[in-house]
Amino acid sequence: MTLKENLQYIHQKIEAAAKRAGRQPEQVCLVAVSKRKPIEAIQQAIDKGQQCFGENYLQEALGKIAHFPKSTWHFIGRIQSNKTREIAQDFDVVETVDRLKVALALDKHLAVLGKKMEAYIQVNLGGEGQKAGIAPEELESLVEQFKNFSHLTLVGLMTLPPYNADPELSRPYFRQLRQLALSLEAKKLIDAPLGLSMGMSGDFEVAVEEGATVVRVGTAIFGERE
Repeated sequence: MTLKENLQYIHQKIEAAAKRAGRQPEQVCLVAVSKRKPIEAIQQAIDKGQQCFGENYLQEALGKIAHFPKSTWHFIGRIQSNKTREIAQDFDVVETVDRLKVALALDKHLAVLGKKMEAYIQVNLGGEGQKAGIAPEELESLVEQFKNFSHLTLVGLMTLPPYNADPELSRPYFRQLRQLALSLEAKKLIDAPLGLSMGMSGDFEVAVEEGATVVRVGTAIFGERE
């Protein structure tokens, strides 16, 4: 299928999944993951109405962001402490905050820039050592620290469940992330309900059924990466 057809297909699937869950499709933001994809492919997606993009690798992303400054850019990769200034400067949303040191650095750089940024805390629900993300039992203490920030605003939680070819096996992890968000709300540790960034090309429909407000889809839009 063409990129246009891929986007149409994904939006149809999001709409159907939302309706199955009694939700409105407009409650779900599609972030097109454009890592390792050229400027031309991003332009094609923009021409078809896509405006939110996600990038994992800072240096690769900078040229794309400069080329498409009117798009909304999400940083979705592992954060190195020495890269926080550039992330604060160039991105609109950061989805992978997983420790206090990174959050403090981002807020400090944003203050210097006179800029506000939305943040998601990445939670490692599978306990996988090779993946970033805070342990669920440490989440509350990090959430409470956000009350001290003036420029970095907590808007949601994000997770990457263990990979499995069967999307149904991701469902318990998506459900757990939603329960964590509801628990934070019940304990009044947050001022407003949190968004949920979860679901990728292979399991975004299940994620939407379980309450995702952001899905990060790359391969299903742009095709396989080299």
